[in-house]
Amino acid sequence: MSGYSDAAIWFVILALGVGTFLLRWSFLGAAGRRPVPEWAGRWLRYTAVAVLPALVAPLVIWPPATGGTPDPMRLAAAAATVAAGLLTRSTLWAIIVGGVVLTAGFWLG
Repeated sequence: MSGYSDAAIWFVILALGVGTFLLRWSFLGAAGRRPVPEWAGRWLRYTAVAVLPALVAPLVIWPPATGGTPDPMRLAAAAATVAAGLLTRSTLWAIIVGGVVLTAGFWLG
């Protein structure tokens, strides 16, 4: 079928699991009791701000539900989310407003 033996596939799965654990442990376990340097703390504050749009943007611009065609309702919800985020400076309120606009749009349309 795939050309790989079951042993090779399990080896890759286990190796990736161990590698992932070691990467996370190196940051959280080994350095967890030490204070984070000021420059690293500043960078870590922007993690959510960078990751959330990176996860959501493809679903807004190329939604699989519409075959990759931009959907006006998703674009409106994204615009409402950005506006709420800028006005309230709250990630939680931005997510709530975007979810309400998207749900209301699908419910009304």
